[in-house]
Amino acid sequence: MKQFAKRVSLMIAVIGGLAGTAHAQDYEVTREVPQSGTQVQLSYAPVVREAAPAVVNIYTKQVVRSRRSALFDDPLFQRFFGDQFSFGMPEERVRGSLGSGVIVRPNGVIVTNHHVIDGADEIQVVLADRREFDARVVLDDARTDLAILQIDTGDETLPTLGLSDSDNVLVGDIVLAIGNPFGIGQTVTGGIVSATARTQQGISDFGFFIQTDAAVNPGNSGGALVGMNGELLGINTAIYSRTGASNGIGFAIPANMVKSVLRAALNEGQLVRPWLGVNGQSVTGDLAASLGLDRAGGVLVDDVFPGSPAALAGLKVGDVIMAVAGKEVIDEPGLNFRVATLENGSDVTLAVLSEGFIQERTVTLALPPEEPKRNVTKLDGRNPFQGVTVGNLSPRFNDELQVDPFLKGVVVLEVDRRTPAGRYQFLLPGDILLGINGARIERVEDLSASLGEDEERYVYQLRRRGQALECMIVPNRSFRCRQ
Repeated sequence: MKQFAKRVSLMIAVIGGLAGTAHAQDYEVTREVPQSGTQVQLSYAPVVREAAPAVVNIYTKQVVRSRRSALFDDPLFQRFFGDQFSFGMPEERVRGSLGSGVIVRPNGVIVTNHHVIDGADEIQVVLADRREFDARVVLDDARTDLAILQIDTGDETLPTLGLSDSDNVLVGDIVLAIGNPFGIGQTVTGGIVSATARTQQGISDFGFFIQTDAAVNPGNSGGALVGMNGELLGINTAIYSRTGASNGIGFAIPANMVKSVLRAALNEGQLVRPWLGVNGQSVTGDLAASLGLDRAGGVLVDDVFPGSPAALAGLKVGDVIMAVAGKEVIDEPGLNFRVATLENGSDVTLAVLSEGFIQERTVTLALPPEEPKRNVTKLDGRNPFQGVTVGNLSPRFNDELQVDPFLKGVVVLEVDRRTPAGRYQFLLPGDILLGINGARIERVEDLSASLGEDEERYVYQLRRRGQALECMIVPNRSFRCRQ
């Protein structure tokens, strides 16, 4: 086994840019240590002068409906009485929030965080010269925590920040964070890149962050992390803090992810990410030892979707994806990030450990298929499922729903609260129906055909949050579920 591990380790080193040597090669970039006091006494003012005009403040307003008494919002009260009472009517109040953004196109296209504008009824952008504009949302993507806005300045050309290749950023690089912390106005802080490829923060579905010690505080969200070349390295999005203020650990979404979301917003207006078609798990230390690797890293393929780009390229269960386009893959979030930043239809080379040898596989990325068609349907008829909206799962629809792309079947999308299903909650959004009254459910058509009217009882099987349940409804009498 030791000889096998050495052979695999040697093969990884030989491949060079395809696997474990990626970071080592990055650090071979020529950087000179300052040789004199004059070189040390530098000012960031020239970089700030170029970058700051492209960073904007963002203010949002949201109309929030709340009841005069918290009693009426209590889940137990809602479960039994719903909205049938006329007293305690909801009252409206306006809630405001603040953040930052970056102008990336001279005609007023702005990048910010999804969480800055989420739920906003009004979005106002304030430029560095204090002019104010109303903004509209072009694209909003919760999975990357990015949003693209547009303001109308007529024929005026606005200052912009160019997007850097964030794969070239190195630990130790000097960076500036520009934003609107605590709403006090545009502020510049400085620091270094503390780490790259942070993937375990749970901030977004495609977490792959640049970490910095530049002071980032509430209000900096959506603002710019700028390199010394004056280009955008990332969008500041989160901090690690127990107090809500900066503790020297901030995270920025890399510019390469910003490019992919911006490309979708400007070209199609809808974001559909390229699809590889594999499910896998990060290779831990224990897994690495069993695979003959001398360190953790890579993604072990657990499943390959039939007909997917990965299947067509010959990937199979048990293979380990080590690198994508010459960039090392450390874990599953890193693989997802690498694929998500590439363009649909592009050919990408994977470094794959298969049957003891590192091999190159060329994959042509494609959009996830919508097969079967989603066929979103609101059920009707004299049965307990009346008022439930369902649809067919597919890799494309699953991506929109942010669920496992390999899930199949009929998913519950919405339950009308005024129906028995809504009142008694025997179906919940996200449930996957598997069978009813002895009939197997694979498509919406199967479900519609299996729902007889005025049956004495309805026995159905479903999957809820990964657990299989069998439930029985006796109309107007009882309902129960068991595992």
